[in-house]
Amino acid sequence: MTLGGISAGTLWLALALLLGLAELLIPGVFLIFLAVAAAITGAATLALPDLPLAAQLGSFAIWSGVTVLIGRRWYHDYPVATADPLLNDRAARLVGEIVVVEQAIEADGGRVRVGDGVWPARGPDAPTGARVRVVEVDRGVLVVEPIAALTPS
Repeated sequence: MTLGGISAGTLWLALALLLGLAELLIPGVFLIFLAVAAAITGAATLALPDLPLAAQLGSFAIWSGVTVLIGRRWYHDYPVATADPLLNDRAARLVGEIVVVEQAIEADGGRVRVGDGVWPARGPDAPTGARVRVVEVDRGVLVVEPIAALTPS
């Protein structure tokens, strides 16, 4: 099968090259897996020039799934080290922060001011204006303790 005199295998390899370049320009560790799948499909199409288009597309789909699963496993086993592992976890970044009680914390909870926003909070009773420390984040609710409770005695 050819398109304008170019074999399907060559087109698949060109697609693999384009996907690889796109991964370099827009890094996201995803397009590279599709590039590998396209390269495998291109090699198979060069080896079997009469491979129907449906089989080529099926090959690409299967190899895309396989390479993405291999990539996921790889990044799970060998995570990328970062200087700021909590960069995209705003809630986890709040642990240890000292915040001000905006709405008194009582048995049913309250609210605390974090920067220019207000978050729901729970913990020991604390009056409005009290300073408390965030010790945990539980499903979007800040768990706080009075600062005095955390100072060594």
